[in-house]
Amino acid sequence: MKYVAHSKEETQDLAYKLAKVLFPDSLVALNGDLACGKTTFTQGLAKGLNIKKTVNSPTFNILKIYEGDLTLYHIDAYRLYENPYDLGFEDYLDNGGVMVIEWFDYIKDMFKDDYLEIRFTYLDENSRLIEFIPHGQRYEELLKELDSLC
Repeated sequence: MKYVAHSKEETQDLAYKLAKVLFPDSLVALNGDLACGKTTFTQGLAKGLNIKKTVNSPTFNILKIYEGDLTLYHIDAYRLYENPYDLGFEDYLDNGGVMVIEWFDYIKDMFKDDYLEIRFTYLDENSRLIEFIPHGQRYEELLKELDSLC
């Protein structure tokens, strides 16, 4: 499933809709170059989960936790590419929340093969190609639900 978002608002709206079909213990894997919209997308997810706090990149913290309809565990793995050691992130998967990992490719070996991958490709200053790739049956079903909302 592919979408082209022509603005920050369209990116966030797509993520907002995704949040409405996520389930407890969802794993959302975000990949793409710097400034491609990963954090912007996560901000839209947070709105869809009724999170009131401002969501920003956890680059220096690595993990930020936000409470909403489902708890959002927001991880930025960018700084872990040289040393992807076990930090216990997988422990958060069984807490009934939603885990969103930016730069997922850097640490994907730490997780099982059941997740929703979202790839961001820079098209121009305002536009991004956003590609949804399901890994596992639950995420294939989730994308069918998302498609009906879009």
